[in-house]
Amino acid sequence: MYTLSSPGQIAHFSLTTYEDVRSNAEKILFTVQNRLMPPWPADPHYTEFLGQNILTEQEIQWIQRWVEDKCPIGDSSKIPALPTYYSSSFLGKPDLTIPVKPIFIPGNYEDRFLLIKVPFEVPKDSFIRAVEFVPGNTKVVHHVNGDMVRFETDLKKNVNDGAYVSDMKLDSTIGLAYKNIGILHDDGSYPTLVKSVVNYLPGVIAQQYPDGIGGWKIHQKNAFLLADLHYGPSVEETWDSSFIHIFYARVPPQRPIKEFQMGTLGVSGIEPPLVLLPNKVQTHYSRYTLPNDISVLTINPHMHLLGKSFKAYALKPDGDTIRMISIPRWDFNWQYFYTFPKMLHIPAGSTIVMEGVFDNTPENPLNPFHPPQTIRDNNGSMKTTDEMFQLIISYLPYQKGDENISLKREN
Repeated sequence: MYTLSSPGQIAHFSLTTYEDVRSNAEKILFTVQNRLMPPWPADPHYTEFLGQNILTEQEIQWIQRWVEDKCPIGDSSKIPALPTYYSSSFLGKPDLTIPVKPIFIPGNYEDRFLLIKVPFEVPKDSFIRAVEFVPGNTKVVHHVNGDMVRFETDLKKNVNDGAYVSDMKLDSTIGLAYKNIGILHDDGSYPTLVKSVVNYLPGVIAQQYPDGIGGWKIHQKNAFLLADLHYGPSVEETWDSSFIHIFYARVPPQRPIKEFQMGTLGVSGIEPPLVLLPNKVQTHYSRYTLPNDISVLTINPHMHLLGKSFKAYALKPDGDTIRMISIPRWDFNWQYFYTFPKMLHIPAGSTIVMEGVFDNTPENPLNPFHPPQTIRDNNGSMKTTDEMFQLIISYLPYQKGDENISLKREN
């Protein structure tokens, strides 16, 4: 599998050879002793997830002893061969790779939010199980929330017509933006839009589930619609050349995945409203009562720079608590989609509760303002210097026995 410390990824240095590790041994020891690496913000004692990157205390002690012993190499004949890396993919060899139009980033230290069309064609209607966004410039690409457009073949002659990029500040309405980048059919009608197909945050690995769970159908003519490709502030002029991997499904999707989000722009409000006063540490909540039984697959907590801690759990009608996630030390730089080892059954009538603590004091090293200023969510603004409080929940309508189904995919 691909790691954050292999060539071309977002770690500060590579760890693919003994010399790489030995020359950075003191840095490695410091970061693992302080739980900075490997990056895994969620508390593993509260809830376990698939693929969690954690070291035990004993493993950290082994690293410390090895560094103190001057990093002996041991039996070099037992060094394993390097894994095969597939064009920066975490999931393996993709079936199709589609380039995103190169984007110029001015060095004006401003956030940029772009609407980008990524058109593609395939020989016939097919099914895909996973879509992976790979940032070309990890220093400026902050996040992507992307949908998929399925054109009707007889209604769209050329998937490449129109512009490829729309600046969300300049196009006054989404309808105008869609028209400018050629999202509409040739007769002006709207194609099918499949929501939330491709997503990215620092540290996120594209979700893939066992055969039959999730996945999407694609037509012969399609486009990914990167609805808010967010480039963070940059002090230097630079370029980004990202790309998208597609992985075909072995069997057609049998249980399509649904999702909802709580908090900012979601199905539940924030209590009290998310107005973060200067020089204050505040706690906010959001609650949502489920109308039906669900089987939760993956959750994605989201906050910005003032986030201090995050917790989510469900209160069942009988009073029992279902643990979902606890992040005692929120880290804006590592925001994961957390997948449960098995589907998590939450019965109808349960109330999902989010608890978020925000630190708007000078003691918060990530506070974007000095002195601190009043910060709001500003109607869902995704600017780094605004704030958000969200929990995105991917789920299936519950079926008896779901809680016994493993979500680990065997490739």
